[in-house]
Amino acid sequence: MDLKERIATELIAARDRSVGLTLEALEEPDLMAQVSPLMSPLVWDLAHIGNYEELWLLRAAAGQDAMRPEIDDLYNAFEHPRAERPKLPLLTPAESRAYIDTVRSKVLDSLEKVPLTGPLAAGGFVYNMVIQHEHQHDETMLATHQLRTNGPTLLGRSPEDPPAGAPALAGHEALVDAGPFVMGTSDDPWAYDNERGAHTVDLPAFFIDVTPVSNAAYLAFMEDGGYDDPRWWQPAGWDWRTGSGKRAPAFWRREDGRWLRRRFGRTEPVPLDEPVQHVCWYEADAYARWAGKRLPTEAEWEKAASWDPGTGRKRRLPWGDTGQHANLGQRMMRPAPVGSHPEGASAYGVRQLLGDVWEWTSSGFHGYPGFRAFPYKEYSEVFFGGDYKVLRGGSWATHPLACRTTFRNWDHPIRRQIFAGFRCARDAA
Repeated sequence: MDLKERIATELIAARDRSVGLTLEALEEPDLMAQVSPLMSPLVWDLAHIGNYEELWLLRAAAGQDAMRPEIDDLYNAFEHPRAERPKLPLLTPAESRAYIDTVRSKVLDSLEKVPLTGPLAAGGFVYNMVIQHEHQHDETMLATHQLRTNGPTLLGRSPEDPPAGAPALAGHEALVDAGPFVMGTSDDPWAYDNERGAHTVDLPAFFIDVTPVSNAAYLAFMEDGGYDDPRWWQPAGWDWRTGSGKRAPAFWRREDGRWLRRRFGRTEPVPLDEPVQHVCWYEADAYARWAGKRLPTEAEWEKAASWDPGTGRKRRLPWGDTGQHANLGQRMMRPAPVGSHPEGASAYGVRQLLGDVWEWTSSGFHGYPGFRAFPYKEYSEVFFGGDYKVLRGGSWATHPLACRTTFRNWDHPIRRQIFAGFRCARDAA
């Protein structure tokens, strides 16, 4: 399959996923409704995907005129906060479908003529960017579905059962040796600007958990009074804890002596062998302090995930440069048990670094040395220097095309609706 054929195939697959999470999953009232001020109505996400595709693949790459310039403002994520979007004159589901279908038809027609050269299109960069953007919004749509409270959806679509984990590995650590490694990338055609450019970072030795922190381990923190002891919380985190009243991960509740969770509209017992998810950075940081550890830095996480000390080279994926040995792309609609996918371990023996849950790190979000915004500053640069914390590794809801050892995600430390968990680290000396 040549590059243009691959692009067309991936564009179609991403759209099938988007439609499955919107038009094929819910009726119009639910698509137009807002389930939380943190999230857009699903119909906004759907038309935004089409508008972003039109901006970059028809106007920028193919040089075509705007199809519907009057809607650009409606679907500009920086013009209207999510809480305000339900009040906008949004396209209906039927209008959104017609719009995105027309955009896609024109994109596939123009793809035959657009030369894949120059800074924007070389290696298919701008097409890769649009494909990833759609998959990223699909993960956002899944978070919106999880927040819905008026009926179950999606769970009948899970194609795989959880694999057997290795619970004996929970709490085990791997030693990552001291020394330099290459952080970031300079030549990956899928990489965003914040992943570039590659640079050497020299780290002291450290230990990192072999698996993400499990629900069972997190429950031990809760039962030991972790939510009520300010010793484990940073001042801002304690303010959040006491102000919010939170005492458990999002979507958990205690009933008849058991911990239950809501997952896509259905209630089930909390599976103790899964990685904990829907915890914010403050909760992750408090647990790590309680456990006598800390959250890994972003550089530590990437070295444990990507560096092969035997060859002195970087891996795009923890297990190598190709293959699929992780719980990504809605394979199970939930995290796999801790210790799963031994074939996906990094060179240091660390498992589940990609997929299952996004992992909070201790690092703030900033550009790498020599950072250059490309192709627009609103993707990364405008978020540098705030109170954002970096997450790594992707979740079960992240598509494989939007997940690699260099990929960087970021969010406010109070966010819990995302599919985020964590693992711990500690100094070796």
